[in-house]
Amino acid sequence: MGKIKLAIAGLGNCASSLIQGIEYYKNSDDDNWIGLMHRSVGGYRPGDIEVVAAFDIDERKVGKDVSEAIFAPPNCTKTFYSNVPFMGVEVKKGPVLDGVAPHMASYDDSKTFVVSDREPCDVVRELDESGAEVLINYMPVGSEEASRFYAQAALDAGVGYVNCMPVFIASDPAWAKKFEEAGIPIVGDDVKSQIGATIVHRTLAKLFNDRGCKLDRTYQLNTGGNTDFLNMLSQDRLKSKRISKTEAVQSVLDVPLMADDIHIGPSDYVPWQKDNKICFLRMEGRIFGDVPINLELRLSVEDSPNSGGSTIDAIRVCKMAIDRKIGGPLLEISACTMKHPPVQYPDFVARELLERFLKGEALDLAPEPPLRLRLATAVEDKGD
Repeated sequence: MGKIKLAIAGLGNCASSLIQGIEYYKNSDDDNWIGLMHRSVGGYRPGDIEVVAAFDIDERKVGKDVSEAIFAPPNCTKTFYSNVPFMGVEVKKGPVLDGVAPHMASYDDSKTFVVSDREPCDVVRELDESGAEVLINYMPVGSEEASRFYAQAALDAGVGYVNCMPVFIASDPAWAKKFEEAGIPIVGDDVKSQIGATIVHRTLAKLFNDRGCKLDRTYQLNTGGNTDFLNMLSQDRLKSKRISKTEAVQSVLDVPLMADDIHIGPSDYVPWQKDNKICFLRMEGRIFGDVPINLELRLSVEDSPNSGGSTIDAIRVCKMAIDRKIGGPLLEISACTMKHPPVQYPDFVARELLERFLKGEALDLAPEPPLRLRLATAVEDKGD
């Protein structure tokens, strides 16, 4: 197989983990595939992903080689592969737009973004000249305008788009139609970590539902110390994030909870945690005889490598779709790796659909269920 030429918008912690992972698996023994859901996707292995373009706004990254930029402040994720080779790919400045929350200016430079004074590049031209085939969006949470800018850039340049952020693009019918009409694949929205707060909460909610336990109320509270958590201290940037995380849990229940009985979302910024994310989860319900049951769980995980296990598959499937000349939202991989896909499926169903897609089996997937729209409306009405 050939290479997958990847462009990255946002050289933060998630990009750092992804690139470290590409090199880690490229240089691992054939028997060492710990942490991957698939060794090969359509014949593509992790080492076949080649970064050819990158965009950021931070002066400590812009103008640097990607191999250097991924370790620059304010990145704070775990370094599990330090020997990332020089790539010969200069990080170009993208447009700032709404990528930097105003409140972040109050924090020390080591914790926040320092905007470069360079002029933004022509992103579409950079994508064209680099030969990029897939563009992955790692903009900060709340970057609605920036995420849509890069989505349009992907359309204009004719490259696949993997939207890891909670901005509804693949799951927005108008944007989905644009990608479908252009014959360009898109995966999204809002990456679902390998073993993260959302997938664990969703799995336990499905367990309650399937075992006849009435779930009465639940919360998921998350803390972390990376720029994402600092960025999310601004509540007006969290609307889409809360919808995305809440719907991922609600969608596995036969009867969704009322808005007052479910609270899911980032809770606080704890600087010394750095890229470590801690989830506090509580579920209250009733079992046989209407007897109460309470479940409490604490999950601690390095946040950015946790997302890499999903995005490395999303990128490869997006390239598969390009090879197969498939455009529009890729429902199977989106349902497996994203919190807010165009169609929500139970995780075991999504996994089976993806495996069939990888084998090239033609599938007649159901249209978007009305339930998704009802859930999103319910959360919006509550003002979350």
